Amino acid sequence: MGWQLATYRLLSRALPLAAPVLLRRRLARGKEDPARWREKLGEPSVPRPEGPLVWLHAVGLGEVLALRGLIAAMAAQRPELSFLVTSSARSSAQVMAANLPPRTTHQFLPVDAPRYLRRFIAHWQPGLSVWAEQDLWPGAVLEADRAGVPLALVNARMNAAAFVRRNRVRGLYAGLLSRFRLIAAQDRATADNLAALGAGQVRVTGSLKAAAPPLAADPAELEAMQRALAGRPIWLLASSHEEDESVALAAHGERLVAAPETLLVIVPRDPPRGPAICAAAEALGLTVTRKSLAPHPAPTAQVHVADAFGELGLWYRLAPLALIGGTFGPTEGHNPWEPAALDCAILHGPRTANFAADFAQLDGAGAALPVTAGTLPQALAQDHSDRTARAAALSRAAGGSLAPLAADLLGLMR
Repeated sequence: MGWQLATYRLLSRALPLAAPVLLRRRLARGKEDPARWREKLGEPSVPRPEGPLVWLHAVGLGEVLALRGLIAAMAAQRPELSFLVTSSARSSAQVMAANLPPRTTHQFLPVDAPRYLRRFIAHWQPGLSVWAEQDLWPGAVLEADRAGVPLALVNARMNAAAFVRRNRVRGLYAGLLSRFRLIAAQDRATADNLAALGAGQVRVTGSLKAAAPPLAADPAELEAMQRALAGRPIWLLASSHEEDESVALAAHGERLVAAPETLLVIVPRDPPRGPAICAAAEALGLTVTRKSLAPHPAPTAQVHVADAFGELGLWYRLAPLALIGGTFGPTEGHNPWEPAALDCAILHGPRTANFAADFAQLDGAGAALPVTAGTLPQALAQDHSDRTARAAALSRAAGGSLAPLAADLLGLMR
C-alpha cells in the first residue's frame, strides 16, 4: 500500500469522532433521512436477504438509476441473486425507492471509516462489489478487498479536468485501481486516463444510461394528470438549472403568441429552487403554478413548476418534447436516454460535455436536435415524430447490450 493510501486509511480511523455529530446537524437541516440516517454509521435498517448478493454503488441520482439496466441483465442470468444499491444523497434514495428493480434493496453508504464499513460488510456479506462512474471511496474499497469481496468498476467516466485533479494523488488512485478485477469505461479517453492513473486493462463498453429501463410513474397520478391537462399542448424542461430556465422561459413567451394554450413544465434538478423559478416566470408576465402548492397545473397556467423529486417518469410520458437541462450552463448536460426510453423527443443546448458521447450518438442518428436560445422557439413548432422514433429505437437496442458485461461480472463472484 502506497503512502498516500496508507495516510488516508490512518486518518479515516478518526472519522467516528466527528461523524455522528455532523450527521445529526445534517439531520436537523433536513439533509438526512430521519428513519435511515444511522445507515451511514454502518447500521443496517433491514435484514439481509437469503442467498448470494451483489453490492452496487453510485454517487448521484442519475448514476444510481443507470444501474437498473445492469441489475436486470445480471438477474436475467442469475435469477436467484439479490442486489444491494448504495448511494449517499437523500434525493437518490427517494427517487430510487420508486424505481427499485425486483430483489433489490437500497441503503446509504456508510461514512468512510473502518469501524462503520466492517459492520456494513459483515451484515451484507456481498459476493461482488460493483462501483460506478468516478465515485471511489478509498476506505470502502479497501475494506471490501480486505474481506475478499471481488471489486469491479463499471460505467467509468473521467474527463481531462477530472484526471488532472486525481493525478495530484496518483499514488492513492493507483493503490485503489489495482484492486479492481474488472474496469469498464464509457469511452476511450476515460480508459486512457484510468490507465495513466495506474489501472490495469480497461475495456470500453459505453454508457449504462442508454440501457436503463424507463423511469417509473404512478398509474393513478398519470391518469389524473392526463385528465387535468385535457389535451393541452405541453413541452418539458427536464432537470433544469437557472441558465436553462432563462432560455426556456424566453422561448415559451414567443411560443405562446402562436399557440396560447401551450404549457411549459419545468422539472428543476434541485426542487427547493421552485419558488425562485416561479418568481422568474412571473417577472416575465407568465402565469405559474407549482406542484408543492397544487398537484395539478391550473387551466390558466402557462408554466407549471414540478418542484418534487421523482417527477420525470411522469412528465416524459405526458410531454411529447423535452429540452434537456444543464445544456445551457456549466453543468454540461444531464441524461438524454431517459426521455428516449419514453417516446419523448429530445432537444438540447450546446453544452453537453458530461454526456458528450451520448449526445453525439443521438445527434448523429437524427434522434436529438441541438438548439440555441435563438433557434429554440422554431424547434418548439416542429414535428419531431421521426426524431422520437429514432431515439426510441436506439434505446431499445441498448437495452440488450449489457449481457456480456453482466456475464463477466457474475464470473467474478465468490
